[in-house]
Amino acid sequence: MSLLKRIDNPTDLKKLSTEQFPELCQEIRECIVEVISGVGGHLASNLGVVELTVALHYLLNTPEDKIVWDTSNQAYTHKLLTGRREQFHTIRQFGGMSGFCKREESLYDTFNAGHAGTGVSAAVGFVEAREQAEGSQKVVCVLGDGALTSGMTLEGLQHAGDMGRDFVVILNDNQMSISRNVGAISAYLNRTFTGEFYTRFREETSQLLNTIPQIGENVKRMAMRAEELAKGFLLPGLLFEELGFRYVGPIDGHNFEHLLPTLDNVLKLKGPTLLHVITKKGLGFQPAMDNPVWFHACSPFDRMTGEPLKKPGAPSYSSIAANTISRQARIDKRVVAITAAMCEGTGLSNFQKEFPDRLIDVGIAEQHAVTYAAGLAAENMRPVVCMYSTFLQRAYDQVVHDVATQNLPVVFCIDRGGLVAEDGTTHHGAFDFAYLRHVPNMVIMAPKDENELQHMVQTGLVHDGPIAVRYPRASSLGVTLDPEPIPLEIGRGELLSEGTDVAILAIGVTVSEAMKAAEQLKDNGISVAVVNARFVKPLDKDLIRKVAKSVKCLITVEEGCRTGGFGSAVLEFLSEEGFWNLPTKILGLPDWYIEQGPQDLLREKYGLTADGICDQAKALHDRISVQAILH
Repeated sequence: MSLLKRIDNPTDLKKLSTEQFPELCQEIRECIVEVISGVGGHLASNLGVVELTVALHYLLNTPEDKIVWDTSNQAYTHKLLTGRREQFHTIRQFGGMSGFCKREESLYDTFNAGHAGTGVSAAVGFVEAREQAEGSQKVVCVLGDGALTSGMTLEGLQHAGDMGRDFVVILNDNQMSISRNVGAISAYLNRTFTGEFYTRFREETSQLLNTIPQIGENVKRMAMRAEELAKGFLLPGLLFEELGFRYVGPIDGHNFEHLLPTLDNVLKLKGPTLLHVITKKGLGFQPAMDNPVWFHACSPFDRMTGEPLKKPGAPSYSSIAANTISRQARIDKRVVAITAAMCEGTGLSNFQKEFPDRLIDVGIAEQHAVTYAAGLAAENMRPVVCMYSTFLQRAYDQVVHDVATQNLPVVFCIDRGGLVAEDGTTHHGAFDFAYLRHVPNMVIMAPKDENELQHMVQTGLVHDGPIAVRYPRASSLGVTLDPEPIPLEIGRGELLSEGTDVAILAIGVTVSEAMKAAEQLKDNGISVAVVNARFVKPLDKDLIRKVAKSVKCLITVEEGCRTGGFGSAVLEFLSEEGFWNLPTKILGLPDWYIEQGPQDLLREKYGLTADGICDQAKALHDRISVQAILH
């Protein structure tokens, strides 16, 4: 019988012999590859922590003992071992298991996280709560080495070191976050004895020892172990010791003979301890080992070859934005692109190849990225911050305090705006219109298609102040691009159709659905004006005023939260202008965290498709008609 199918919880894991663990890990990897090849997900990181996860649940008494997974996108094995094996095929699907830890899903999921860098701080909170309650449970935080570029991680480490409480941080070192790790700390961790003289000496010594009968192999193993100890003593240990941690490692995170006894001893130590574990992203699936960047968060793929199942279609919005930045960079040497460990995701790979000295990846350090851009802008550079909407949230104060108060020309290319599908709650870009709209000096744009996107990026690159262009995670619509991107007039919308019954004011990806809805309404005898707002801030007040005067009711549509977003801005303006008797309705995302699921399905659920817009507009129009008859 399959070993994995015998495990319904960690208690069952403890019934196995440790000699069975390699076979169990092989089954786990096969299960993960089989499921993720069909639905997509975070593959490479999960294949890298299989042995570590098995060891933790074998040695700890979970859920009483706490495992806090930083980011938590590497917790697939954890889910398989904690009673969710039979549901694993639903991972990241609508109504299914989350691709991240989720407290609502299991007692074993101690903390919800989708952003890197939160784990240590959360775990320190668990430690303090234990002390306040005079408890004895162990607290372990599994931390990816990429998260060491996050200032929040360092804040948590220094606090934990100062507290001196019993606490274990496991540094899962695979030299990767989303993109290749960058920065001084990453270089510090990876600085090993790789000089030409040492490499040649090690190879020649190994060959010599192998020729010595009986003792050669033993001496060789001793020498390799001595090298590991020396690396730990000379390199990363000192940094963590200075922060107040006892440092142990580095050790092989895939070798149970090393991993189990070392982890067992570490869990018994007093005070804060950091165990440095070396793992390999994608282990057990060669395509993921060869291309860990793509397999960090991959779409469905052929299980045998690793090739994506979905054939490339129209260019992504990300690539259109990046191409426009590259075009301007060829003309203006002041243009630099900044990203936070998401070069590939934001489409900047080609920019990096063409302008290697003008692509700055700061690692998982969004706050630093924004203030760094402000410093560049203050010296007459033209920085473009390319970042996912959900990650820009982390740098809100820097946008307000360091960029906007000084009216500095920083361009924010906000990728993954709106619904992002299977990554779910922590990754939907639902709040950007709302959290940027009230910032003085900020200009906010959203394109209806890729052609308008290139014009908006160009607008940002020549604008003398902070400006944001927000676009979706999606392939573009396939419209023809104008030969040259041309700056738009700030705050000028576009009237797509005239009407006298209903006005639909749409922004971004909702514009095309609004046009389709207008055609449906026309078939029902309802005359519809459609406005492509283009700008959330400043609004095209002249256009909105003109349209509002010509219709009986008005609807706004946005793929963002209704609270404080584009629709709120329109209602504020209508109130100021005295349109108190104009019936209005805001369509957008409700005031709760949106679940995971395909974008089309979620848009349908929340009324952001052509049918949904049509139904809401018709209902509003019909209600007004009935009221008019009654009066």
